[in-house]
Amino acid sequence: MTDLAVIGRHFVARHEDFDWDAFVAAIDVSAPVRHIWQAFAFRPQVFNNLKNVLNGLRFGYAYDPGDVHLVFAPHGPSSAYNYTDYIWQKYRIGDALDLRDPSGKRIESNVFLTAKPGMTGADDLDDEMGAYQDTSIQRLQQRGVTFLSCATALQEQARIVHAGGFAPPGTSVDSIATDMLEHLIPNAVLVPSMVATVIVLQRRYGYTYLTLDT
Repeated sequence: MTDLAVIGRHFVARHEDFDWDAFVAAIDVSAPVRHIWQAFAFRPQVFNNLKNVLNGLRFGYAYDPGDVHLVFAPHGPSSAYNYTDYIWQKYRIGDALDLRDPSGKRIESNVFLTAKPGMTGADDLDDEMGAYQDTSIQRLQQRGVTFLSCATALQEQARIVHAGGFAPPGTSVDSIATDMLEHLIPNAVLVPSMVATVIVLQRRYGYTYLTLDT
């Protein structure tokens, strides 16, 4: 069992602090198509790309869904996708990390987690509001995408929150980090360092790699 309070105290992640059984269960799957999507810059359109990959492989190339496993690997500002609204609002994540929507308006909550208003959930492939056009994190997870969460990025952001005065007065960096760890989105898999994890997934588990940050 992972002790989040211990991880919250460690600026540099330690191997012994993590639940490696949970990591292996999420990563070491039998799917012949294994692919990592790395995200650093905060570009929510990446979720549309993930949806298009799933649709293209399944319905365009006739891959069985069980033969495809996608891993989403956010770090830096994109780590915000892994925080619940509790963290977004308590620590003003949108302000702390300067996160804005395409119109330039500050984002104040994790609007990416659940389906957008008006989505029907219908199975009709040509329904623009149907299940196969739903780019929400929850829907992507239901379709088998594994979301990783970077402990190093979280520690760095706890320090940004603390230094910027976005936490309640008297709150320590350690307590902010632990609070963040305790309020990750459901089913996020915690890893020590995302950039290191990308290397491990490629070399040890045979994942191919793509990033939209360049």
